Amino acid sequence: MYSNIFLKSFRILLFPLAIIYWLIILIRNKLYDARILGAASFGMPLICVGNLSVGGTGKSPMVELLVRNLKDKFKVATLSRGYKRKTKGYALANGNSSALEIGDEPMQFKLKFPDVPVAVGEERLDAISQLLHDKPDTQCIILDDAFQHRAIKAGLNILLTDYKNLFTRDFYLPTGDLRDLKSSYKRAEIIVVTKCDPGLSESECNEIRDEIGLLSNQHIFYTANKYGELYHIITHEKKLSPLLETEVLLVTGIANPQPLKDLLIEQAEAYYMLHYPDHHIFTIDDWKEIRKRFDKIETKEKMILTTEKDAVRLAKFGDQLKDVPLYVIPLEHHFLFNGADQFLSLVERFIKEFNPGSYLPAGRHGREKLQK
Repeated sequence: MYSNIFLKSFRILLFPLAIIYWLIILIRNKLYDARILGAASFGMPLICVGNLSVGGTGKSPMVELLVRNLKDKFKVATLSRGYKRKTKGYALANGNSSALEIGDEPMQFKLKFPDVPVAVGEERLDAISQLLHDKPDTQCIILDDAFQHRAIKAGLNILLTDYKNLFTRDFYLPTGDLRDLKSSYKRAEIIVVTKCDPGLSESECNEIRDEIGLLSNQHIFYTANKYGELYHIITHEKKLSPLLETEVLLVTGIANPQPLKDLLIEQAEAYYMLHYPDHHIFTIDDWKEIRKRFDKIETKEKMILTTEKDAVRLAKFGDQLKDVPLYVIPLEHHFLFNGADQFLSLVERFIKEFNPGSYLPAGRHGREKLQK
């Protein structure tokens, strides 16, 4: 508790830097709005999944949801930056790729959808061109975490915001978590409020709509976290017994582990946590620390729990993990108010009705299509 108070106090002291940061991104966005800075559009459907803040809104599960529901109807591909990978430039994932080469999230996509092209590249403009050269039959590209990268105009922008930290209540880095202007939400065709309370009421939804200032040409959806069956990191054997009466060591390097902590408070006998920085690359010393901490738990009913994103960075320890009860917990978006069908219908319609000849550079075409 004291560390959180210290961190918040320290971030408040950085308020002058936050004002400077706000001014920089304000000028940058104005230059794009005035078309002084150029932005490229492609003659094919580009779907952008992003947010206005740094991490923790559920972008990866949203990309997975889109791929899972679109891959049998269209030839889709994903493009990510490949954050914290050890390589540079464009790369197309293959059967021998590792998280160190392409990043943890793209690696997660490749493992789950081996037949779907997964590419990475810091310069997304060049990466799209190279991806289309490598996979010329691609019909749609899903851009992971690209909302603030305005050098490319996506036809459909899906903006995520955390229910417990709406962008309207946040502030700019480094005092807050915002990395883009609050007003940038107007560029999105679809807004998804994630990590909602499953019992969210319609009156609360209306309050959120009003607080955001939803435009008439925008659609809003609400999702809650849905956790799947636990599976072993190496053998992939499902864990049939519940967390009840089990002591859990939570090992994670994600931006916001609070939902997992809440789950363990509710379901586990007790839990302990080793929290590493977001996208942390685990070392052998880290694994020794994890194992040492786990061995200190005295009860027989115990396990190590991690996220799918962390699992792709831990799996490199291979044989050392086989005899350890190290389980992975999958995370999905669960749409409230039966919104999944409408959400997917909007996305599919965008792809089907995309017309390269009438694509409007400002991105308004996608909004017009959604209203028909």
